[in-house]
This record gives sequence, structure tokens and C-alpha cells, in this order.
Amino acid sequence: MIDYYSTSAEFYELVATRHTASSGPPLTRVLTGLDVSHGPVLEIGAGTGRVTEVIASALPDAEILAAEPSATMRAMLTSRIARDPDLRRRVTVVDGAAQDLALPERLSAVVVFGVAGHLTVPERVALWKRLADRLPDGAPIVVELMGVSSPRVIPPVMSLRETIGRQTYEWWIGGEPTEGDGMRFTTTWKVLRDGRTVREVSDTYDWHTFDVARLAREAGMTSRRITEAGGRPIPEIGVLVK
Repeated sequence: MIDYYSTSAEFYELVATRHTASSGPPLTRVLTGLDVSHGPVLEIGAGTGRVTEVIASALPDAEILAAEPSATMRAMLTSRIARDPDLRRRVTVVDGAAQDLALPERLSAVVVFGVAGHLTVPERVALWKRLADRLPDGAPIVVELMGVSSPRVIPPVMSLRETIGRQTYEWWIGGEPTEGDGMRFTTTWKVLRDGRTVREVSDTYDWHTFDVARLAREAGMTSRRITEAGGRPIPEIGVLVK
């Protein structure tokens, strides 16, 4: 398992806050009213737990299995769960990457945010099969689509700028095609004080591009896209249904 996040984990919450503000409402829309009596709701790639909180709020009776392979991210996830009595009662935090995650015999739903493109097509096909075997008919697998359905050049652009104390944090991201369906993204965090860059942290990761139709074909499931919530456009989310 490649740890894509420890290098820049200190900055992750800055992105996660914005991410949850945009992706949380459509996820809530998909999950609200779901029957959770079949088994726990599985979150693959739980990160620091921001999306875990959304799942728990949308499904107040659900048991949640939050899987996160990065030890650095999992430390923040566990801290978030531990300080909330309701989450502490309902959420189980486990180590494990999507490819080799130990799964319970039954699941009610699955949430896969920020993960699917880290997997090759054969790895995804194997994952969908394992999940489908544990889900009841009609249960959803909710996948974040990430807005990159095919390889393309993305020039470096500042995607976020936040100030904490006396420092300003800028997040720059760009990408370029590699082979087949692949892209290589480069991200750089710049820490500025008094307008001067005092530190930079950069890393790269590979991503296999996809759209919801491709995921549905891989999984042998029906699919739909969620493109707005409350009448407002949001980052695309795909819903695979067994």
C-alpha cells in the first residue's frame, strides 16, 4: 500500500473542510432514509473523519466501519471519533487499503471518496465484486468522481488559500497524462509569512481516470450521477446500485 497522504497530512484538514462543505450535502441526500439493518455502512478511505461525520449524521442508527490505511490520517480520524460520544459508540476505525481490506459478511452501503482512482481497473473490479457479495439488492456504493474522466493536461493552479495565525497556506495542483487511463498529479503546499514563502511541501501521486458509466460496467451495476444538492451545483458523485 502506497501512503499518498503522510507527506502533506499536516495540511489535509484545510482541504477536507472545503471538500465536506461541497460533497457533504449530496452524500446526505443519497444516504438519508437508507435501511441500515443489513449490516454496517463501510467507508473506504475515511481520511481524518470529516465524511465519517456526514455519514453518521445522515444515518443516525447506522453502525459505521471507517477504513483508513495511512497511519498519520488514521491518528486524526481516531481522535475525531474518540471525542464525540455518539461517533465513539457507532464508528469502528480499522487499518486497511481497499485492495486487501477485511470485510464483514454483510454491509448496508459503501462510501468511497477520494480512493477509486488510486486503484487499477483489475483492483476495482475485484473490489466491486467483494462489495456486491455483501450488499442487499438496491444498496448503494457512493463514489466520488473527482471530475477527471479521462487523462488531460492540467496546468498548475492555486486551488486553495487559507490563513491561520500569521501564516497563509496555498495549495497548488496540476496533472499530466501518463499511460493508458493514468495521470500523475503534483501538489505543492506553500507556507507564506508576510508575503514571503517560508516553506514548500510537494508530492506526486498516480490516478486512474474514470467516469460513473465505466465504474458501472466494471461492477455490473446500474448507476446515476448526483450533480446538485439544494439546487446548487456540486462536485459530481456517482451512485452504483446493485
